[in-house]
Amino acid sequence: MRTALSIAGSDSSGGAGIQADIKTMTANGVYAMTAVTALTAQNTTGVTDILEATPSFLAAELDAVFTDIFPDAVKIGMVSSAELITVIADKLTQYGARHIVVDPVMVATSGSKLLRDDAIGALTDRLLPLAEVLTPNIPEAEILADMKIESPADMETAARTISEKYGCAVLCKGGHDLNDANDLLWKDGRARWFNGRRINNPNTHGTGCTLSSAIASNLAKDMALEDAVERAKAYISGALGAMLDLGHGRGPMNHLFDLKSEYCGEDA
Repeated sequence: MRTALSIAGSDSSGGAGIQADIKTMTANGVYAMTAVTALTAQNTTGVTDILEATPSFLAAELDAVFTDIFPDAVKIGMVSSAELITVIADKLTQYGARHIVVDPVMVATSGSKLLRDDAIGALTDRLLPLAEVLTPNIPEAEILADMKIESPADMETAARTISEKYGCAVLCKGGHDLNDANDLLWKDGRARWFNGRRINNPNTHGTGCTLSSAIASNLAKDMALEDAVERAKAYISGALGAMLDLGHGRGPMNHLFDLKSEYCGEDA
């Protein structure tokens, strides 16, 4: 069995963060491991508290994983401080990690900035150049490319700019009232559009985490990046299409919509 490591924050409601990553990796046939960057007290209506891991403890988590079960791919999600970003970059370099997928969690759905200014500098200087692929949403791509994105052509310009700056592929995700569910992959100087199926489901908590984890899972299985993205988008469509409805706010998807087991039934 192939393996994948999620380096991200914990979501106590289970819809995003490492909980979403574990479910996604498991559903996509790889063994999931985690290095927790922060504990969050959150549910479908919002985040009420955050407790960051210390740099030394995060380093110990990464050492424990890489020295025993070496991951075939790594997904990186929410990391809010420069110190933690530096630890991650140092450890990934030390161990020669491969198939690194970075979801640059910089802006919340509400528009609130999630990274301190010093952390943005560490992210762009240390972590992004290590990535095989970045998966920014529109607001994040605007920050990384230092431009407004108001059209599909702008998405292509931003993705090219980011790719050339950091030397990696870029999957610029649609949404945010632009381009619906269509995503743009810029790789090796060329653009490829992945057209998504618009699903009328307001419960989209954790979609960014889930997409990047599905891509990492597919890369761990040695899929080409284009195939990994296409397969990940199909998985997201299935998880949204299951129409799970939990909580009082923007609820989670059903990550295990395709799970078929004698232990899953109501009478099991």
